[in-house]
Amino acid sequence: MYQPPAFKETRKEVLLDAIAQHPLAALVCNISEGLTANHLPMVLAKNGEQLHAHLSRGNDLLEQCEDGAEALAIFQGPAHYISAGWYPGKKEHGKEVPTYNYVVVHARGKLHFKHDAKWKLCHLKSMTDQMEEGRVDPWSVSDAPADYLARQLKGLYGLEFEITELVGKWKMSQNRQNIDKAAVVEGLHDDGDQAALATAAIIKKGL
Repeated sequence: MYQPPAFKETRKEVLLDAIAQHPLAALVCNISEGLTANHLPMVLAKNGEQLHAHLSRGNDLLEQCEDGAEALAIFQGPAHYISAGWYPGKKEHGKEVPTYNYVVVHARGKLHFKHDAKWKLCHLKSMTDQMEEGRVDPWSVSDAPADYLARQLKGLYGLEFEITELVGKWKMSQNRQNIDKAAVVEGLHDDGDQAALATAAIIKKGL
């Protein structure tokens, strides 16, 4: 990933927090037919040294990759289009162009497939507890009938992703003057959608 110094993020705690906040990953693997990608939630485990996930038995990644195969998990954080019209320079000299701000984390690692029912159940409980946290009436794996849950477990396999490298890019107007950053924040607030507001909040921290 191209990382200009202004946008490079290396703090492990920041990278892990971004993964925790945006767990849906694009898991890219190199198979005999070329590259393949699966989109699935991956949750942190082992103090941030691993990612855990699960796939349907119908997903043939298990047959396409050997245990221990290298893979890349891509996590996308807040992102939004930045209009050139927001910059003060647009009116002053017109020498402005639009761009796109975004947060992304690349996790490189090795895949290990898990078939043990105990591992799969533990993973599902951990993942669900994380996803349901903060809800008034959180759903728990134990809410499902035991026989139904047992059948569901047979229909999936686990995925343990051993993280070997974390790379982050926070392209959030760090290369602009504060007057431009403030104008971008204002423009994003005017747009008002959730992605715009999340992007504005990150830029505002840099003012």
